[in-house]
Amino acid sequence: METGILLGYTGIDLLRLAFSAMVAILFLQSGLDKALDWKGNLTWLTGHFAKSPLKGMVPLMLAVITAIELSAGACAGIGLVQVALRGDPSMGAWGCTLGALAITLLFFGQRVAKDYAGAASLVSYFLLCAGGMWVYMG
Repeated sequence: METGILLGYTGIDLLRLAFSAMVAILFLQSGLDKALDWKGNLTWLTGHFAKSPLKGMVPLMLAVITAIELSAGACAGIGLVQVALRGDPSMGAWGCTLGALAITLLFFGQRVAKDYAGAASLVSYFLLCAGGMWVYMG
């Protein structure tokens, strides 16, 4: 006899739930941090990119990455609920895809700023998003 909270979920559903939860937490926290401490993030990033070709674009870059991160987190959070209630993978797939885009943009910025250790630290987050994309769309 099957009992428990996992009753009715397939293995792929459980993976989708796990990926959605991780992506939602990652990008909602990161996006909210940027939005709620805009000045602090802008100050730090302005210094970080001071010697790069992107130095004049920091406010625009911060706005774009904040919007993408918040969108990724929101889509993943909605996707979590959709998978849990209906098995619908559509929003979770968008969350992981937008997350992969955000990490790619951050990776580009870190490489241009010659922060190679910072760029390397993003690889695991990219793999999280790419894995989520595969589980949702594979």
